[in-house]
Amino acid sequence: MSKPFILRPGALTLDDLRALMAGGTVALDPGAWPGVDAAAETVRAIAAEGKSVYGINTGFGSLARTSIPAADIEELQRRLVLSHSVGTGPLLSDAVVRLVLLLKINALARGHSGVRRRVIEAFLALLNNGVYPCVPAKGSVGASGDLAPLAHLAAVLLGADEARVDGQVVPASEGLERAGLEPLALGPKEGLALLNGTQVSTALAAAGLFAIENVFAAALVAGAMSVDATLGSDDPFDVRVQAVRGQPGQVAVAETLRGLLAGSAIRASHLTCDRVQDPYSLRCQPQVMGAARDLIDFAAGAIEREANAVSDNPLVFADTGEILSGGNFHAEPVAFAADVLALALAEVGALSERRVALITDTAMSGLPAFLVAEPGLNSGFMAAEISAAALASENKALAHPSSIDSLPTTANQEDHVSMATHAARRLSEMAENAATIVAIELLAAAQGIEFHRPLETSAPLLKALRAICARSPALDIDRALAPDINAMKALILDGWFADLLAY
Repeated sequence: MSKPFILRPGALTLDDLRALMAGGTVALDPGAWPGVDAAAETVRAIAAEGKSVYGINTGFGSLARTSIPAADIEELQRRLVLSHSVGTGPLLSDAVVRLVLLLKINALARGHSGVRRRVIEAFLALLNNGVYPCVPAKGSVGASGDLAPLAHLAAVLLGADEARVDGQVVPASEGLERAGLEPLALGPKEGLALLNGTQVSTALAAAGLFAIENVFAAALVAGAMSVDATLGSDDPFDVRVQAVRGQPGQVAVAETLRGLLAGSAIRASHLTCDRVQDPYSLRCQPQVMGAARDLIDFAAGAIEREANAVSDNPLVFADTGEILSGGNFHAEPVAFAADVLALALAEVGALSERRVALITDTAMSGLPAFLVAEPGLNSGFMAAEISAAALASENKALAHPSSIDSLPTTANQEDHVSMATHAARRLSEMAENAATIVAIELLAAAQGIEFHRPLETSAPLLKALRAICARSPALDIDRALAPDINAMKALILDGWFADLLAY
């Protein structure tokens, strides 16, 4: 067995999340336990004093002024978890639930939540034994934390609800047995610490980010292939053009496009042609894709920071013995990050769709109509371009910002919320749509490049062309293209084109 990943609370990177989303075991750095124990002891001492502190011996939300007798504190925490298990909709994937568990462990282990070490150990046991709580995707407004989905996560520790093991849904009791656990009796504040937090929104945003990065890489390759397929120019990618504007994403994208096209015999064949300028979908790739890259980089930073955040409430500061109420559960940073990712992704797909339209239009591309011999008898890529247009339009609607929406909840105590969970959740659907658009462009561009034989494209694009043709033979006569499109979409989302850009 491979060695476990050693989790140092507050030090997770996006690369860590990518790797652990796929699998592997986790062990907590022993240096974290003293802080965890100190915070738990602070909570225990305050509970023993009988001093009224939110989340320890009070009600919740608008019931915060209701005092709870000491004898009912354990039951208070249990009922909190059960009462908030009101999620709905399809279950989150095992990969996303793995991330949620990891992020929750990371937050609790920073020593400001006041939970006992056995709570963290229980989550580690679930993660390491492949016991994934069944977490419905819908029902959170992103403040006060991801209450409903995190309640379903926590309920399994109590022996309630259900879990998924080896792809099968089983009772929580069976999942606990698989992990070597007994149902947990919660101590003071522990139920609230488990429910409060932005871990579901953040996990969904991270999963969306990783898919978007793969789509973005594929779109750069597709864009370069489309330049060659349509006998476009690489002059707009000249380093001097980018330098006088100075936008970092634009500079980086232009550099990538220059590298992808370097050495293309197709490009060399028309250096002295009379075309003055290419359409924007070719010429302005550095400007559009560069701006998208800048947004993706911004969002990645916000998501990485939130992955390491302590976002429950109230927070325990054991060094002074204080418990402070705040608002770290408000997921506005995640909502903003998800919204800008959605905007960037919608534009990546929109630009790719325009290139598909360009390549298939014989008047614009100079290629056979719809990229097929005997157009009329054959429809070629006509319907594929329509599918790309439909998905681009759908992503425009999905890109509407979620963060600007808010509905007050809990008798107006929680009167402004982030809607981060939905903002992040829609990213995976948008990434699927955009991956499909780019898949269609890759197929169309490959078909276009083949029409220029015996001239060949550049070495990096030739590698891409071979990977495409291995999954989708040239379209000589009409056939169903859906299997080809799905094969290319899988290649995109698996990160093959992101690996290609590491040349």
